[in-house]
Amino acid sequence: MAGIPGLLFLLLLLLLCAVGQVSPYGAHWKPTWPTYRLPVVLPQSTLNLGKPDFGAEAKLEVSSSCGPQCHKGMPLPTYEEAKQYLSYETLYANGSRTETQVGIYVLSKGGGQESSGKSRRKRQIYGYDSRFSIFGKDFLLNYPFSTSVKLSTGCTGTLVAEKHVLTAAHCIHDGKTYVKGTQKLRVGFLKPKFKDGGRGANSSSSAVPEKMKFQWIRVKRTHVPKGWIKGNANDIGMDYDYALLELKKPHKRKFMKIGVSPPAKQLPGGRIHFSGYDNDRPGNLVYRFCDVKEETYDLLYQQCDAQPGASGSGVYVRMWKRQPRKWERKIIGIFSGHQWVDMNGSPQDFNVAVRITPLKYAQICYWIKGNYLDCREG
Repeated sequence: MAGIPGLLFLLLLLLLCAVGQVSPYGAHWKPTWPTYRLPVVLPQSTLNLGKPDFGAEAKLEVSSSCGPQCHKGMPLPTYEEAKQYLSYETLYANGSRTETQVGIYVLSKGGGQESSGKSRRKRQIYGYDSRFSIFGKDFLLNYPFSTSVKLSTGCTGTLVAEKHVLTAAHCIHDGKTYVKGTQKLRVGFLKPKFKDGGRGANSSSSAVPEKMKFQWIRVKRTHVPKGWIKGNANDIGMDYDYALLELKKPHKRKFMKIGVSPPAKQLPGGRIHFSGYDNDRPGNLVYRFCDVKEETYDLLYQQCDAQPGASGSGVYVRMWKRQPRKWERKIIGIFSGHQWVDMNGSPQDFNVAVRITPLKYAQICYWIKGNYLDCREG
């Protein structure tokens, strides 16, 4: 394994996205997960930090005026900058925290600014409200809807491993410090609510939606990239609006794997899907899908209907996997926030998702697995 010089690093960022691209042509073509040659992100040193004050108010949305053209005009990070952004802070349940510096490697062989003061509606509904509330345990407790969980700070998260939840960084950290309640952060799982200790007999024949309740599991530790903490949603900040939570015990549910985000033109129908706990429908899990309107290296711009509370939802697609020859859903992004963008002199609004790039995949996968050899396939 070898470190990457600055100029070579910029070339590798582009090449990593070009390996294994599938041409959408041919009579029997299926939207297929591309094969990527992934980098390795490894811890180099860890420093103990003082305990945070947990004083920030929970923000259920993030806004930025830096739109697609603004982001496209930004240069790719240098090797040193990428190492800085992918270094991360870990918060433990006892309130202690550490900062870990990372190195970025390749296997040598085979392997914006804050919005203006104008009043805007939070989380747009674009025309007719196209969201679907998911009712009944036959849906809520089955995959893929069962992978959506609720954070005690008010956001949504997605199960990505036996003990891990992927969410948005702003759900637990405002860019300066941790939000109130993060030290005792919990993750809620929807469960059927039975009366008088019953087991819900004849419930499937009822036309009335079943009552559901949350069962909560405490979080053991959280990881937040320094790109978010340093950027705070300005310029590069929103690119790193993601965090991983490790639970104190396994959740025992089927989870959805993460994957590297393919180009929008390779997504089935150019469309993404996600489910979240929108605040305007309390107690309901809300599913939606929509077309990707724009993309940059780090972000997907779309107009999926969403409200505060849906932040942190895992954005996923279903594509064909060559081995073991089956259809598979993967999380390719994290729903982040809302942007008003100046498009050729007229304001246009988008909802934004953070793309899982090869580097972000390598980082998040290492957080989950603890071994880069288990993170070679994106």
